[in-house]
Amino acid sequence: MDSSFRKLEKLENNKNGTVKQVLLDGCVPFSHQVAGHKCGINNTGVLQHPDGTILKQLQAPPRGPREMNFYTQVFAKDCTDTRLLELQQHLPKFYGTWAPRESPHDLYLKLEDVTRRFFRPCIMDVKIGRRSYDPFASSDKREEQISKYPLMEEIGFLLLGMRVYQIDSDSYIAHDQLYGRSLGKDTIKNGLTRFFHNGQELQRHAVSLIISKIRSILRWFESQTQLHFYASSLLLVYEGSPHTINESRHEPADPGTEHQQGEPQSNSNNPHEALSFQSSLRHSHPYCHVVQHERNANGKCGGSVKEKDAEIGKGDKKQFGQEEAVEVKMIDFAHVFPSNCPDESYMYGLRNLLSTLEQILKD
Repeated sequence: MDSSFRKLEKLENNKNGTVKQVLLDGCVPFSHQVAGHKCGINNTGVLQHPDGTILKQLQAPPRGPREMNFYTQVFAKDCTDTRLLELQQHLPKFYGTWAPRESPHDLYLKLEDVTRRFFRPCIMDVKIGRRSYDPFASSDKREEQISKYPLMEEIGFLLLGMRVYQIDSDSYIAHDQLYGRSLGKDTIKNGLTRFFHNGQELQRHAVSLIISKIRSILRWFESQTQLHFYASSLLLVYEGSPHTINESRHEPADPGTEHQQGEPQSNSNNPHEALSFQSSLRHSHPYCHVVQHERNANGKCGGSVKEKDAEIGKGDKKQFGQEEAVEVKMIDFAHVFPSNCPDESYMYGLRNLLSTLEQILKD
C-alpha cells in the first residue's frame, strides 16, 4: 500500500471533549507510551486496537523478526520449557500478529496493554543492563550507544521516560530519555524518586510492591542460563489515583477506548518459513514466524473473536487491591540471544535498580 494512503481516517471527539486520532481499522495512538521507537502508521509509535490490546509494528530485520520469534516461542501452546513458562508471567501477554486490512503486509505484534486496568497509570520505562548493544553490533553502533549514556556500564540501567500523575493539578508530568541521560551516580536516586512522587507525598507502597516484583524477575534470571537480553526494558506501572486502591472495580485508563470487538490478523497465508529459536535469534534473515494457534471452523487463528475478546478482557474484571496497584513487565526483545551462561549484565542492572529503590524507602 502506498504510504500516501496511510493517513488518518477521521478525528473523533472523546467523551471528555478532546480530539483523538483514529487510524486504520479504528486504531488510535497509544496515549501511555513514554519511550521507544516512533514507527508504524503515520510514525505514531505504539497503537491501541479497539479491543484494548496494543500494537507494536515489527522493526526491520533482523530486529523485528527476532522479537516476534521470541514472543512466539515463549507463548507457544506446546511450550514445555519450564524456564520459558515461568517467564510468561513477567511479559505482556502475546496475542499473535495483526495487520491492517488495507495493508496486510505491515505486521504488528499484538500485546496486552498492561496499563489498561489502571485509572491514572504512572508509567516508567527503564532500560536494563550494563550495555545497550548486542554482541553482533558494529563498532560504530557500539560507540554510538556508549556515547548516549557512558554511565550505563557502571549504573546498569537508564531511565528512558516516565509519566507521573499529580494529584493537586489532576495532570501528568513527563520526563523523556534526555532527562534520564542527564542523571549521574549522585542524582539517579532523585530521578527515580520523582517517579513515585504525586506532588503531595512519596508513594511508598508503590515502591515496596515494585521492589517485590523486580525481585521475582531477578530470581528468574538467577535460575536460567539460556538467554541473554540486550537493550531490553522494564515497564513499571502503579496506580496514581488514591481513590481506586482497594475499591472493588476500576475503569480503563482512557475512557475513549472502551473494550470493543476486533478481529486479529490470521497468519494462515503467511508464506515465510518458521525457524527454530536458536537459528532465528542468531541470524538476520527477513522471515516471519507463523504463530501456532488452534483453528476454528472458519479457519481463523486462535478461536472466535468473542473468545479472544473475553480472554483479553479478563484483566478488567479483577479485584483492584494492593497487589493490582502496581505492575512490572519486561518489554522490548529485539536483541535477545541464546546463551549457555547467566546474563550477568542484566542481573547487574536489576540489582542496582533494586538497591536504589530500597534506598529510597530507607530515606
